[in-house]
Amino acid sequence: MRIILVGPGRAGLSVARAASAGGHEIVGVLGRSPADQAARQLDSVALSWDELLPAADLLLIAVRDDAIGEVADRLAARAIGVRGAVHLSGSLDATVLEPIARPGIATGTFHPLQTLPDPETGSRRLAGAWVGISATDPGFREVLTELAASLSMTPFDLSEVDLPLYHAGAAAAANYVVASLALAERLFGAAGAPWEAAAPLVRAVTENALTIGPGSALTGPIARGDISTVRRQVAAITAAAPELRPGFTDMGRAVARLAGREEEFREVFE
Repeated sequence: MRIILVGPGRAGLSVARAASAGGHEIVGVLGRSPADQAARQLDSVALSWDELLPAADLLLIAVRDDAIGEVADRLAARAIGVRGAVHLSGSLDATVLEPIARPGIATGTFHPLQTLPDPETGSRRLAGAWVGISATDPGFREVLTELAASLSMTPFDLSEVDLPLYHAGAAAAANYVVASLALAERLFGAAGAPWEAAAPLVRAVTENALTIGPGSALTGPIARGDISTVRRQVAAITAAAPELRPGFTDMGRAVARLAGREEEFREVFE
């Protein structure tokens, strides 16, 4: 495929680098500022917002969510040589690309369900990751499915009605896990324990959650209904690191709810 990248940030460059490695050609790069450096990384050329886009099979729009509609408006009259366009957002459907679709260009979404911290790491992490796709017509869906396969990704259909709900789940799976680990790291530090010691536990629990389900993977005193132990934990945090108590009790309520023990622990986490 001949691909034009719009938005050479971490996500866009990650996908573009992986696409290039998968045998596709990046025929141009368009960004807010001159995209010369990004274009050189992709063995491509920097494009201008004021000129017609070159002929391409796919316009890959990788800008922030609130800028996708504006980009679609700006490129609508300049994308006449493009066969299809997608954005990488997981919270917006393809209707935001309607200005580009008016001349008959197929549109869709292509959301990599993976963290992409930088282009080099991100392009490697795409292999083996899942990607949510939607398309305005079945033929274009097949194009996106083939693109996913060329990147060694597993595609799944996204229901456009449920996109915000799906994206909330993706955010929870990533950021809420990191937030709980950040809390655990600070508690280990307050106790003088090495944070590195938690790594095998974290990996094992995460693997359990992914294989047998989060509910079945619960472990520890809340899952057992050991109220006295949790009381001692809260008391210790209150004495040694009171600033961490709100985070611990908030997380504790969520665990108790998942374990079906919310009423048992209500007083403990007040």
